[in-house]
Amino acid sequence: MGERSAQNDGMTPIQETPRNLLSRRALIGLAAGAALVPVGLSGGTAQARSRVGPAPETVALPDGFRPEGIASGPGTTYYAGSMRFGSIVTGDLLTGSRSELLPALTGRAIRGLYYDDRSGLLWAAGNVSTVQYVWAIDTTSGSVEYAESVVGGGFHNDLVVTADRVFVTDSRNDWLVVVPLDVGGFPVGDPDTLALSGAWPASPPSPPNTTNANGIRELPDGSLVLNNSRVGGLWQVNATTGVATTVPVQGGPGIIGGDGLEIDGTILYNVRGSGPNQVSVLLLGQSGTGWTAKWAGARTEETLDVPSTAALAGGWLWVINARFSTLPVLDTPYWITRLPAK
Repeated sequence: MGERSAQNDGMTPIQETPRNLLSRRALIGLAAGAALVPVGLSGGTAQARSRVGPAPETVALPDGFRPEGIASGPGTTYYAGSMRFGSIVTGDLLTGSRSELLPALTGRAIRGLYYDDRSGLLWAAGNVSTVQYVWAIDTTSGSVEYAESVVGGGFHNDLVVTADRVFVTDSRNDWLVVVPLDVGGFPVGDPDTLALSGAWPASPPSPPNTTNANGIRELPDGSLVLNNSRVGGLWQVNATTGVATTVPVQGGPGIIGGDGLEIDGTILYNVRGSGPNQVSVLLLGQSGTGWTAKWAGARTEETLDVPSTAALAGGWLWVINARFSTLPVLDTPYWITRLPAK
């Protein structure tokens, strides 16, 4: 059933000392309706920092980690995956504690993550070398309970768990990878694909490394919402047929890109939907023909450095800083930034 990694205990919390000296990035101008205060550069690489209060402003990740995905678990537990080491770390967002859940594996890259509280499984999308995988990791033991490759997979990116299926975006193919689940949230079959059709913007034949479907979440009516990093915009996708319809966005500067999505009822957060260091906030509504979205501003903070994905926990929005514009070396610092939700 694909790859199974040897596990170690790796669960003893490692208390992290907050980084207090942050090299600040100049912020990007004004988001529509929300002023972004510019902060000067102080030289050197940016580092995470904390402030006194019920929740830290940032949570440190391992140096050199190259994170991309984040998921929230019970309480204020988080999970973050590494594109460099192929490992997953877990910890508490309020205390900054951290331990290893999934050990490193050469050639493996972890991107999208999603926690299912029914089964206690953490679902992950990524690859080992050029082979695209879907994994499920037991968050109690760290054991890999499901690891399946997908024939023809191009670039597994993000994923969402629904009542009966896991849906994974493939940024190089116009399909979703689908894993069937039983009522307890456990996998019951091999992955299949669901072709994206209708209004979905077809991937160009070249260049081969274009990033198309990226973030994915489930809408309140059971359909799916996707963004597209290449052309921007949002799409509602029928979870059974794969037929996509455009989600019109009213107001704001326009959704010009996008990485991870997060949803809270009818509030949709689109990471980098409107700028390189912003999280777009959209209010969803239903019309007679489908879903619509209304621009409600953008979240930003001086510690954001090319964010990739976000998760809700403890009443806050926690955002991974992938730092894609920074040359990654083994001592490059990475962190999670806390933003206000709603």
